[in-house]
Amino acid sequence: MTKQVQQLDRVIIRFAGDSGDGMQLTGDRFTAETAQFGNDLSTLPNFPAEIRAPAGTLPGVSSFQLHFADHDILTPGDAPNVLVAMNPAALKANIGDLPRGADVIVNTDEFTKRNLQKVGYAASPVDDGSLGEWRVHAVPLTSLTVKSLEGFAVSKKDAERAKNMFALGLLSWLYHRPTEATVKFLETKFAKKPDIAKANIAAFQAGWNFGETTESFSVSYEIKPAKLTPGLYRNISGNQALALGLIAASVQAKLPLFLGSYPITPASDILHELSKHKRFGIRTFQAEDEIAGVGAALGAAFGGALGVTTTSGPGVALKAETVGLAVTTELPLLVVDVQRAGPSTGMPTKTEQTDLLMAMFGRNGESPVPIVAPATPSDCFDAAVEAARIAVKYRTPVMLLSDGYLANGSEPWRLPEIEDLPDLSVDFQVEPNDEDGETYLPFKRDPQTLARPWAVPGTPGLEHRIGGIEKADGTGNISYDPNNHDLMVRLRQAKIDGIAQDIPQLVVDDPGGDARVLVLGWGSTYGPIAAAVRRVRKAGGKVAQVHVRHLNPLPSNIGEVLRSYDKVLLPEINLGQLALLLRARFLVDIISYNRVRGLPFKAEELAGVIQDVIDSE
Repeated sequence: MTKQVQQLDRVIIRFAGDSGDGMQLTGDRFTAETAQFGNDLSTLPNFPAEIRAPAGTLPGVSSFQLHFADHDILTPGDAPNVLVAMNPAALKANIGDLPRGADVIVNTDEFTKRNLQKVGYAASPVDDGSLGEWRVHAVPLTSLTVKSLEGFAVSKKDAERAKNMFALGLLSWLYHRPTEATVKFLETKFAKKPDIAKANIAAFQAGWNFGETTESFSVSYEIKPAKLTPGLYRNISGNQALALGLIAASVQAKLPLFLGSYPITPASDILHELSKHKRFGIRTFQAEDEIAGVGAALGAAFGGALGVTTTSGPGVALKAETVGLAVTTELPLLVVDVQRAGPSTGMPTKTEQTDLLMAMFGRNGESPVPIVAPATPSDCFDAAVEAARIAVKYRTPVMLLSDGYLANGSEPWRLPEIEDLPDLSVDFQVEPNDEDGETYLPFKRDPQTLARPWAVPGTPGLEHRIGGIEKADGTGNISYDPNNHDLMVRLRQAKIDGIAQDIPQLVVDDPGGDARVLVLGWGSTYGPIAAAVRRVRKAGGKVAQVHVRHLNPLPSNIGEVLRSYDKVLLPEINLGQLALLLRARFLVDIISYNRVRGLPFKAEELAGVIQDVIDSE
């Protein structure tokens, strides 16, 4: 039969199932197909912390949301238009997020009495009419997959496991996605198990054919490619972008990159990615604990490398003493904190912005460090390069605050031109006397940056003391002199403060120039805030927006910006940490809007808050 093809400008799809159903893989492949097609996209993976939560239970539900469109988009979307539910738990955990009239594709094979009882359903919601608000497509995905693989040399269990590929094939047909890359991916992934590869490819193709022939789906949809800035693009996650940014910084600085890291969710993928790129002179060290990881990274920095350590909040707490050592020895060190929900173990696979105050003050003594925060997954690349620039130029540890939403989310990234990357070249001290003929002093400072010289150990004539005990200004000799300590503390602070003159000033997005309300954000709140501002402006509201990348030191004009508006709204995924800092420093009555649900803000939610603030004028 001839099926209708309907044009859409955007779609939000959520794949949901048991943590063993391959929903993350399914979402990743659909995302890759979408990126290849040329849509703009944004993703939100959401999975349990347990490696294998109890099958069929609500805590075990894993989901992957993808928002793709024919125009520029900023978030993974507030609510899915389509839910693929592989079992009753997936349906119950996600149905409340669906707007009326959304499509629900249900794997009816898993709606057994036992599985229904696990999540508190007395009867199947597919049959009792409780899903009447939505368009339900009851599809026996498991049995259709098994039937399509009859004759293949795979067990029934392996055939059932391929149901996610059947679902992927069905959705690929439904939204006219290209399929060649997925077939090639499966051939590569299961190259050592050709029978499994053939079965998964067959299941994928069977799902496509089912969509083409079944009467359950009379309409398919087309979303045209987005009009993006010309260039070479790839889909990239935040952790991948951050890893590539570190590599780029290493190349631009002409320094070997050393990563000392202990695996921790959600930062581990940076270690995994960097370990693949040894051809760039990168060394990755999976340490026995967090303290060993940062200690090795600082040792590498002392030895003349670009030292990096990656972690999440609990790891930052353990690394604090060594970061303080990097402050007092004044060596470049990158500390990447991919923030997650706490305290303690908290919700390790969920996102938060709750480590800002720890990054600012979480060390003993006066030990200031610069802080940089990326705004989007692809921006993690630029933020990593910027953090490295500050570290090597000013001889200081730098905190780079990503988070779980940025780390796991993905979007199209236009590859930068090599000539557009900054030159991070380092001038090591190599002679016992400087250009003025003066003898080498390990703490003689550059008059512009206040950075001390960087001398590689073993360089003749440049032997010097290193360690945590206070050093004398200039000579670096151990000093207990009170006045010297006061001077060194103030010099270290002045060095960080001076970075404010070396970073861009804030540029406010205020199209009419007459807005009285400013929405300020930092980190991963950029997308939801920008999407919410778009909504408010489309409805006729006047609102300005600005986003802060450098959190310490702050841009030099931030006080002027804050005082230029009658009201300043600051949404944060914490209880108001940046708001606390800004109120204290600038005496501006910041309006905080805070949520700590382990999830990013929704644009609709923020649009309502912004409109309320405007109306209160």
